[in-house]
Amino acid sequence: MARKKKHQRLPQGQFEADIHDLTHEGKGVANIDGKTVFIDECLPGEKIKFEYTAKRRDYDEGHCVEVLTSSKDRVDPACRHFDICGGCSLHHLDAEAQIRYKQDALISALRQIAHIHDPVVVAPLRGPSTGYRHKARLGVRYVRKKGRMLVGFRERNGRYLADLEKCVVLVPEVGEKLTFMAERMSQMEAREQIPQIEIGKGDDTTTLVVRNLVELSDEDRQILIDMARDMAVQICLQPKGPDSIVPLWPEEQHLSYSHPDFGVSVSFKPGDFIQVNPEINRQMVQQAIDWLDVQPEHKVLDLFCGLGNFTLPLATRAKEVVGVEGDQPMVSRARDNALSNGLENTRYYVENLMEPDPSAGWLKEDYDRILFDPPRSGAKEIIPLLAKKGVERIVYVSCHPGSLARDAGELVNTYGYRLEQVGVMDMFPHTAHVESMALFVKG
Repeated sequence: MARKKKHQRLPQGQFEADIHDLTHEGKGVANIDGKTVFIDECLPGEKIKFEYTAKRRDYDEGHCVEVLTSSKDRVDPACRHFDICGGCSLHHLDAEAQIRYKQDALISALRQIAHIHDPVVVAPLRGPSTGYRHKARLGVRYVRKKGRMLVGFRERNGRYLADLEKCVVLVPEVGEKLTFMAERMSQMEAREQIPQIEIGKGDDTTTLVVRNLVELSDEDRQILIDMARDMAVQICLQPKGPDSIVPLWPEEQHLSYSHPDFGVSVSFKPGDFIQVNPEINRQMVQQAIDWLDVQPEHKVLDLFCGLGNFTLPLATRAKEVVGVEGDQPMVSRARDNALSNGLENTRYYVENLMEPDPSAGWLKEDYDRILFDPPRSGAKEIIPLLAKKGVERIVYVSCHPGSLARDAGELVNTYGYRLEQVGVMDMFPHTAHVESMALFVKG
């Protein structure tokens, strides 16, 4: 018989602590009687009072209840719900300090994991810090005790949905309307069967995808249509998985975003992955192509290409671009995007890059430049199959400093590349997410 886990009793009351560091999740780090304690809403250099929220074998967790000595980098949060909402973790940290923290996290990972010291760090890519989030998934819950609906992100502890009136990082047409949406959907007969709303915004239109666990009545559908009209957004229903998304109103819908500097436009479906911050995305694509130094005679390999976010701009500069992606529907839409932009110099392949086939035809070709844009887990499985080709320049776009550092270590220490430069991109202001880009040059 398996033993039941013993829950450690939480110390009662408030305790003082000195904060000496910040975790990659944005929590303050303290040392109490030789044990590490991670405490939210506090910053390095601060003396605080906190309450324990969890005790574990190797570390404890706590919540800051009072700041006794403030950091010079502390600011008043721009969000009134910062104390409870788990959507952002750094609203209390000055914007410049947020960038420094993210750069430090990147440099630390490169030093500790890749053994790369003193890399050349370029200026960060910066953009708006509010209203920037064009893609998000919001929880929805009807609370009987309150007699109303909640719409928003989860609380910090992740157990319950936060009671939000507005969200300053979401696009205003949604972030300013959370209470309005909750009030309208509270009138639905199926209000307890709506667990989620997904937001997707293009350059000109915004779409809400309502996850409905039951078939909606005509009356409920009309409530959602009226809500969408008043918000000036499109609305869809999703009765099952992502493939089940269908327009509710209007019948004809379209979402797209552009790369004006390259004269291309990327069409996408409401459930597709896109970069959440369009301003940073445009800067990111421009910087990647500049770093690759793409010339008209070059053949470029774009790995984890998705809808063609990099592929299409690259195709306006290179002789040919080969895009590889593991998701068949995304590859189909990438091909359609290339055709709609009149780009005939792209080819696309479906390949699981976490388990690549060494005999795949595209792997046997030669390339002049390679771009990696992997998920959080990185690109460790595909790097050995490509690095030995000795491609002159590789740009690696990362959403996790740990996996970037691990893969950088392979490229530099095993395959003879030099980390030429690296920099962070403020894709998710007020959060602990560290997005970065690195340039590797052979030799």
